[in-house]
Amino acid sequence: MLEFMICSMLTIFPDFLFRRYVQGKRIGREINLYSMWFELRWGITACVILTLSLITLIFYFHPSTKTVTAAFRTVTILPEATGRVAEVFVGMNDKVAAGAPLFRLDDAEQRAALETARRRVAEIDAEMTVAQTELAAADGLITQADGAYRQAVDELETQVELNRLNPNVVARREIERRQVAVDGRKGALDAAVSNKQTLETKIASLLPAQKASAQAALSQAQVELDKTVVRAGTAGMVQQFTLRAGDIVNPMIRTAGILVPDDRRIGLVAGFGQIEAQVLKPGMIAEATCVGKPFAVIPMVVTEVQEVIATGQIRPTDQLADAQQMVRPGTLTTFLEPLFEGQFTGIPPGSSCIANAYTSNHDELHSPDISTPRWLYLHMVDAVGLVHAMILRLQALLLPVQTLVLTGH
Repeated sequence: MLEFMICSMLTIFPDFLFRRYVQGKRIGREINLYSMWFELRWGITACVILTLSLITLIFYFHPSTKTVTAAFRTVTILPEATGRVAEVFVGMNDKVAAGAPLFRLDDAEQRAALETARRRVAEIDAEMTVAQTELAAADGLITQADGAYRQAVDELETQVELNRLNPNVVARREIERRQVAVDGRKGALDAAVSNKQTLETKIASLLPAQKASAQAALSQAQVELDKTVVRAGTAGMVQQFTLRAGDIVNPMIRTAGILVPDDRRIGLVAGFGQIEAQVLKPGMIAEATCVGKPFAVIPMVVTEVQEVIATGQIRPTDQLADAQQMVRPGTLTTFLEPLFEGQFTGIPPGSSCIANAYTSNHDELHSPDISTPRWLYLHMVDAVGLVHAMILRLQALLLPVQTLVLTGH
């Protein structure tokens, strides 16, 4: 309607002035309800053409949408494992700080696993103490085996010397027996030394590795025990939290509730028509008015334009996708942020809004290579954005009336 009124001032009104003051035709006589089309046909036709052109120009280069939401994020309250609720620390609508406990699951199994891991560490510590004692005993065995070996060697050397001086004094068989005894004592000494080396390796490498593994298992058991206490990942307010002691919580089936963070605001998420895909760009200036804060027009900026349209997505299923299921056209998801801090104050998260985005050709208009027709056209494109800005302000004024009166409230 506003576009038609503006266009009529440039078409129908001049045509009427020409008929009235140049041709001398009067309203109610030559110009009446029945002769209006014939008398003002040029102005009416030009007005319709100009109105349609203006509306197309405005809505294409300065797109508008009513599909705008003041989006905010939420955090699902969910344990990492299935369990029965043993204790609940908060209630619905409670404010919680980051890291505050929300509820606790039954932890009997985790405590048993922690105690088992703790006892395994103590067992390895005891093994290290026993190994140190065995190492001291191994030193004694080495000393004992070394003494026996030296004694056997001395006896063998004595028998050999006697046999050299007088072969008839010591039999050859006795010397062989002494040699076997020396070899046996030498093997016992080597076994004692090897046993000590084994104990040293066990103390230096095996037992520390086993203790490290046991301590890792102990840490893992402690982590599993800590997981039974579900804490708030961020500061916020607990919503839809109806857990009670004895309830079963399964992260795959049932969530415990929702945490609305204090830093929940994301901005405005707008769904513009697909035809504006070539016009909407990050950095565009925009304006919005929201139901939660009537009469206020908030200057915005387009921060991101989603490259894909959600309705075209295909997810793997056991059935082939049919294009008929994608008949409903999707919107071009666009993210808007306020130009200045504090302008979202008073707007409840989740409010419905109306938004306009405005094309700016400032850089191209100041280019030295631009042609005159192009310069005039871009000036016209930027100028008609004023019409859309006026429409948004009228919508901001009429929004309370439309919401409170025309919707049946």
